[in-house]
Amino acid sequence: MLYNSILDGDVAQAIEKTEVPTCDRPHLVDSDRVQGIQSQVLNAQKAQRMAEFFSLLGDANRLRLLSVLAGQELCVCDLAAMLEMSESAVSHQLRALRAIRLVSYRKQGRQVFYRLLDHHVLALYKAVAEHLDEDG
Repeated sequence: MLYNSILDGDVAQAIEKTEVPTCDRPHLVDSDRVQGIQSQVLNAQKAQRMAEFFSLLGDANRLRLLSVLAGQELCVCDLAAMLEMSESAVSHQLRALRAIRLVSYRKQGRQVFYRLLDHHVLALYKAVAEHLDEDG
């Protein structure tokens, strides 16, 4: 239900409808507990880098490219034909994915073949796809 709203572009409305339980009244902070898990909090620099990484993944065309590259290495012209995009548009998206080290390429003559950079990228892609496919 929430995913459908988000996919339809109604993110703000979906957030407003989502209830978030909070403490009923002010209480003392459990300082031992807080100190015990303080090391698990992302530092600001890493959080910023991760936010930039995920924001670059927030583009449907980039995700479509990753979905194809999750299965095989392809040249730019084949990717463009498969996704019904211009080669220029595909190259632009691939440049962004290369900047965050999600894809790499190799040249063979005049052709440039792209592939996912490593297994971490594939695992991330599959985990998100599976999460969205879950019922409930």
